[in-house]
Amino acid sequence: MNRVEQIFKEPKISFSRFFKKYTENFFDLVKSIDIDSIKKLAEVLLEAREREATIFVIGNGGSAATASHFAEDLALCAGAGKDKPFRTLSLTDNTSYISALGNDEGYEKIFVGQLRNLYRPGDILIVFSGSGNSPNLIKAIEYVNSKDGDAFGILGFDGGEAKRICRQAIVIDSPKGHYGPVESLHLFLIHIISNYLFSRLNGSAR
Repeated sequence: MNRVEQIFKEPKISFSRFFKKYTENFFDLVKSIDIDSIKKLAEVLLEAREREATIFVIGNGGSAATASHFAEDLALCAGAGKDKPFRTLSLTDNTSYISALGNDEGYEKIFVGQLRNLYRPGDILIVFSGSGNSPNLIKAIEYVNSKDGDAFGILGFDGGEAKRICRQAIVIDSPKGHYGPVESLHLFLIHIISNYLFSRLNGSAR
């Protein structure tokens, strides 16, 4: 049982103890991340930029907000106003399109329905998920795989089905059901990646 599991089982835990144990668990998870997998994603994004590929980003719930955040950071922060920006699009943001697909084809089709219209050979897909098992995410990954594309998972828990079928993945290995630490780490990672890319494109990263 790790720290976050322990504190949720403590009756009447004080806020200061909860804060201490929760943050200790956060830093344990930071230390457990495979740095090479993060570096690989940064390289994939730079390669996509060079060939002017589109980077599609998806997720559900809190991960949908992270997908929007990452797309914005890549477009504005990492692009840094240079000649060749990152072509990024979060598929979580078009409410009318999502609701039409959900109503007409089912919620599991809200991302793959958009990819059918927008995906081109060479584009990449980034998937944010805690469990890695949401049907709408799995269908999107399978679609990109069927086009011989590159799907990259940023996942939690044991990675779920998404880990198995994504070409590459970063997994926050953590107890199932504890979404807070996973989603916090995902935000932490997108800030590291976008700020690294900003520095790299401005010549200050080595």
